[in-house]
Amino acid sequence: MTTPTPVIGLLYPGSAAEDDFPALVRRLDGVVRLPVVHTSVGEDAHRVDALLDLGSEQRLADGARELAAQEPDSVVWACTSGSFVFGWQGARDQVEQLAAVTGLPTSSTSIAFANAARVLGIRTVAVAASYPSDVANSFVDFLAGAGVGVATMNSHDILTAAEVGLLEREAVLELARSVDTAGADALLVPDTAMHSLAWLDELESAVGCGCSPPTRSRSGRACGCSARSRSWKAWGRSSWPSRHHWAGSRDGRKQLESVPTPMAAKSSTR
Repeated sequence: MTTPTPVIGLLYPGSAAEDDFPALVRRLDGVVRLPVVHTSVGEDAHRVDALLDLGSEQRLADGARELAAQEPDSVVWACTSGSFVFGWQGARDQVEQLAAVTGLPTSSTSIAFANAARVLGIRTVAVAASYPSDVANSFVDFLAGAGVGVATMNSHDILTAAEVGLLEREAVLELARSVDTAGADALLVPDTAMHSLAWLDELESAVGCGCSPPTRSRSGRACGCSARSRSWKAWGRSSWPSRHHWAGSRDGRKQLESVPTPMAAKSSTR
């Protein structure tokens, strides 16, 4: 009997780096489908008020209803800043509200970062952020709420997702190199508008860690980028529902407790 291909539905705001998703499917040999619905954007701005509007309940609900036609097994709000800007509890509430619309296991990129850190036993991270400092500090606050400390953080004052989406290979590598990772268990690069999947091996070399789905490299340091964390978590929900419990699940109480990282089996950890 053929096992159905898992379908992870992605709600993605506007247009920036969504062409990374087909690259991920190819990297995984087509064993998952990642249909994308573009949610509406009021103002493309890395500014707290604009990001709160971007992740508002109505915008996500409208996108979720459109996504239903793809018959997903799980749903992810594929926007880092449009989730962490609500704070730790607010991001969990956001997912609960979205799950009430989807009726499916539902999460967000920011919660995926937090749970990936928890699965790997990561307590302290370095952050290479594209955002202005006030938005980047919101990510630091979010991580603190999840029990993850930040040793160092660099912000790069890029004002819009559209600008981030235009960053080419060398600029992304330089951004990853810009932060001091001494004293950190992991490097996090939180921006779903940033292209990165085509350059995973080079990112690994640039920062000395395995930057594929959240997993540890031989150096012992982990590296998490938004696309990998998001898809790793959604994969767990759609493929192993009896073995994983997720923050933001439909009953609002469960936490991720089991450790398997299915996507790590599909990627090297150099």
